[in-house]
Amino acid sequence: MKIPTFLIKIDESDEGVQFVSLVESPAIEQNFLAFSKAESIKFSENPQKRILTGALMLANTPIKRKDKDRGLYYVIFTPETIEKMVMRFFKQNNIRNVNIEHSADVEGVYMFESYIINKSRGINAPNEFKDIPDGSWFGSYKIENESVWQNRNEFKGFSIEGYFGLEPMVDESQDEDIDEPALEDFMKSLNDFLQTIH
Repeated sequence: MKIPTFLIKIDESDEGVQFVSLVESPAIEQNFLAFSKAESIKFSENPQKRILTGALMLANTPIKRKDKDRGLYYVIFTPETIEKMVMRFFKQNNIRNVNIEHSADVEGVYMFESYIINKSRGINAPNEFKDIPDGSWFGSYKIENESVWQNRNEFKGFSIEGYFGLEPMVDESQDEDIDEPALEDFMKSLNDFLQTIH
């Protein structure tokens, strides 16, 4: 079964990324790293820093979405769109806009490090994320909120939220195996049909 694919677009009428959420199941399927005390030396000499680091958006990577208007589909963020998103994110001063699972806003969590992977410029992801494609957005958050830090193991990664445009990709779609509920419905219908002809 073919699933339609859309390019994410951002123009002057789109607000872009408004929040970054700490989530259990990131849509980009990339977990972040949690650094505390001695481990944080990878990013800072201050042993007391508490940091979450990971990918916020992967470039040129199909991400599965589903809504009532389009059903099941994929979206792709190009490196050019990611660059525009990041510029607007900082221009709007959204570094403190953080929530939990896209609902509960939290204080005491803010972005202090952000970069777009660009190997030709020598901007690489940490070794743990070496397979992240060029043009992807990477960042680190300082966690001063004690409750968030104590519960950090409940979260696996970052998930962005905002307002974007969608542009259908011409002759582009992703192969998708039929999902189990749909397969079960099909098999039930087939069994019902076979019962009627016996």
